[in-house]
Order: sequence, then structure tokens, then C-alpha cells
Amino acid sequence: MTSTSLMSLRDFFSDHKILICFNGPISTNLIGEIGSAIKEHIESNHAPDLEVMDVFSVYIEMSQNIKNYASTKGFNDTESSATVVIAAADPGHYAVCACNLVEMEHGKALVERIRTLADCDKAQLKALYKEQLRRPRSELQGSGAGLGLIEIARRSSQPMEASLEPVDTGRAFFSLRAII
Repeated sequence: MTSTSLMSLRDFFSDHKILICFNGPISTNLIGEIGSAIKEHIESNHAPDLEVMDVFSVYIEMSQNIKNYASTKGFNDTESSATVVIAAADPGHYAVCACNLVEMEHGKALVERIRTLADCDKAQLKALYKEQLRRPRSELQGSGAGLGLIEIARRSSQPMEASLEPVDTGRAFFSLRAII
């Protein structure tokens, strides 16, 4: 990478108000370190504590979902790479975005689940959350897209957005965006 391309990257980040961007294999330690940096950065802008916690919680949930999925699938470092971006959105709001490699069938189910959640109002999301909490643990194992996804939807100020981009046979990049 040349200094010119770094300058272009810096300009791109500035133009899109990107605060933090990570691209690569994700680990528990890395999730924690980036999370701390996010909290410090948002706090330095004198954001309300609730706003800081919402952004932090959504980032943690998305990142842990990616890590857990890659681990469950036995993905290698290349396959388990993720891109996570935190950007300033409208005043007082932040975009938390993440993408990772998924099996196509899982990605389609996730996109459908997110579309369903996007149609829910706050009261419906609260009811879904409580319903999910009451389900027996054995019913939830391996299902994915449960409590954490509902929690992201509840913390979001707008409906979540998701997309799926096929990359090779049976796999795709799943992207999720939440405005907090």
C-alpha cells in the first residue's frame, strides 16, 4: 500500500465519518480491545451514557455472533475474517455495520429474520424478546438469530438492514447495518 492510497483511504473514512474499521480474523481479545476504543471515542464526544452503551452493546453482539458462527463452522482465518465498521450517522446516531462469510442457507434465513424484525414496532420487539427469554434453552441451541438479533433491533433507531452477496458455491457475505 502506498502513501497515496493511504491518503485516499483516510479521505474515504473522513468523508463517510468512519470512526473505527476492522477487517480480518476476529478474536475475543480483539473484540474487547475494539469495544474499549469505541467506548472511549464516543465518550470523548460527550455522548450520553445510554448512547455509548447502546453502540457498544450492538458492536459486541454483532462481533460475537461473527466469531461464534465462524467457530461453529470450523472456518479458518481467511474464512472467519470479518469487516466491522462504526461510523457517525445523523447527529447523535451511529451506524454499526458488520459483514462476514456465511453458508448461503444460513444467510438467507438471517436476511428473512431481519426483514421480519424490521416490520416490528418497539412494543412487538419487546414482546418477541420476552417470548424468546421464556423458551427452553434446548430449543434455542444452534438456532442463531435469536435474542441477540432482537436486542440489536430494540436498540436501533431505525429498522436494521441486511444483505447477502454470493461469493462462491454455497457461500455468501452477509452484511448487517444498525443505526443506533
